[in-house]
Amino acid sequence: MNLDISDKSLPVYEALASSVRHKIIHLLAKRPMNIRELAEAVGLTSAIMTMHIKKLEKAGLISTSMQPGRGGVQKICSLQVEEALILFPGKMEHIREFHQTEVSIGHYTDLQVEPTCGLASPDKFIGELDDPRYFFDPERFQAKILWFNEGFVEYKVPNFLLSTEDPLELVITMEIASEAPLTDNSWPSDISFYLNEVYIGTWTSPGDYGDRRGKYNPAWWPDRINQYGLLKHLTITKEGSFMDGHYLSGVTLNQINVRDKQWTLRMAVEKNAKNIGGMTLYGRGFGNYNQDIVLRLYYDKLVQAAALE
Repeated sequence: MNLDISDKSLPVYEALASSVRHKIIHLLAKRPMNIRELAEAVGLTSAIMTMHIKKLEKAGLISTSMQPGRGGVQKICSLQVEEALILFPGKMEHIREFHQTEVSIGHYTDLQVEPTCGLASPDKFIGELDDPRYFFDPERFQAKILWFNEGFVEYKVPNFLLSTEDPLELVITMEIASEAPLTDNSWPSDISFYLNEVYIGTWTSPGDYGDRRGKYNPAWWPDRINQYGLLKHLTITKEGSFMDGHYLSGVTLNQINVRDKQWTLRMAVEKNAKNIGGMTLYGRGFGNYNQDIVLRLYYDKLVQAAALE
């Protein structure tokens, strides 16, 4: 999260100006919790806790969702931010602004998968496991995790870049892992990335992690299958493409037609790969990072900022 010295950042500063809300953030950093659990942990009534939660949610520091519980529907609170950067004004500076799009795991537009495979929403498995037909079930739009042994999954993404903006780099962030029968922390898989039908490069996932439960997995999720992945950052710049800062290929922003109104993102485990170890994609409510697939396009814009006296 990027903050600055302006009124638009005030909700965040106001939300953080409370020792009670500090405690709430520390609790949610460990795991998602409902209103009653938070109230009991902090020693407040549920009504007062609800007021604190609204403040944090308005600031974008947490998110809430309604999920079924033992006594009916309950509001689950999850931490949304892992870090924040405060940008102070200068006399004249280039501020890297960005357009961001989040793509839900189940909102793919095309795919071809081979078993083992499956998908699930935060509430249940969608269809039968190891049956690719259920990847086209109408409920697949609710999916927040999917996995397959071989094949690809493809997403369409809108591009909001303006003609007056100069693109600097595109960062695609996702929680991803291999797909082994049950789990195996040492199960390499070569996962290839394409953008607008241009091959970006291949990254080898080390394994399908199951040594401990994923931080955000729902309570019903079995212990014996995919638990969490690695948070990977695929970055495409004017100089080339990188995975977590490591050189991946010489493909640049111009080569992927970054100004197209719509992008096509494909992730694949291909038949000719050296390590055909499958792929698991984690979204909100699963794994160790409470996010979907995030695409952030940074662009350059020269702005006049107030000078500090």
